[in-house]
Amino acid sequence: MHSVVEAAEKILDKEYKVLDHGFVRLVDYMGSDDRIVQSARVSYGEGTKTYRQDKGLINYLLRNDHTSPFEQVVFTFHVKMPIFVARQWVRHRTGRMNEISGRYSVMKDECYIPDKEHIALQSEDNKQGRKDEAVPEEVALRVQTMLKDEQERIFNNYHELLDMGIAREISRIDLPLSLYTEFYWQMDLHNLFHFLALRLDGHAQYEIREYARTMFEIVKIVCPIAAEAFENHKLNGVSLSGREKEAVKKILSGEENPLSGREKEIFLAKLN
Repeated sequence: MHSVVEAAEKILDKEYKVLDHGFVRLVDYMGSDDRIVQSARVSYGEGTKTYRQDKGLINYLLRNDHTSPFEQVVFTFHVKMPIFVARQWVRHRTGRMNEISGRYSVMKDECYIPDKEHIALQSEDNKQGRKDEAVPEEVALRVQTMLKDEQERIFNNYHELLDMGIAREISRIDLPLSLYTEFYWQMDLHNLFHFLALRLDGHAQYEIREYARTMFEIVKIVCPIAAEAFENHKLNGVSLSGREKEAVKKILSGEENPLSGREKEIFLAKLN
């Protein structure tokens, strides 16, 4: 049975703005919550059940990592993002991607400039991230000015090379990581949930989190039951090691937490 979600039909091709020049668009979808339950029940020869039973089944499947029914639902997005975000994105190799090429197209003069509140110093305890607090306003303004001036200089050179007749594939080579790129991206719901679990995490870079947050809002429209189950069991759920599981048992029985040091810190952070 072909799945049509009325709410999803209304947002097809709608641009959801992300960052200063970026966006996410839902181009197409195949399947929804009903496709998940139909796929799960096919081996039993049973038809569609009640909403309550469908919700219970989807929660059971997700909680117990029965992932193949979620692979029956497929999303196709059109996204526009800075190149440095796109290079993090393509680490998720289970998606299918077709990107704009600077060999064939003249790239738009659009680069990312972070808002002042998102300009921060390097974190002292996280080698790959920034501090939570922003730098003073005067420092942020200086950073923005430096980025804008450099981007303007690079694009002036880019267009001068093009005007000289230099090949586009050569003219583009000095364009910055802040340049916006666009691509179509297709992924099934199982792998999309894995992507979202990683990229919605607080340790992910702010810019890619914003794209993940927008995508998840779209997923909620197409697959509301599955999205709610994912949020409950995966996004806000906790995975415990064997030692952490034993610690929970001891704490519940009134005993002291047997964990100590860094192991205890990690355990308590999971519960907060």
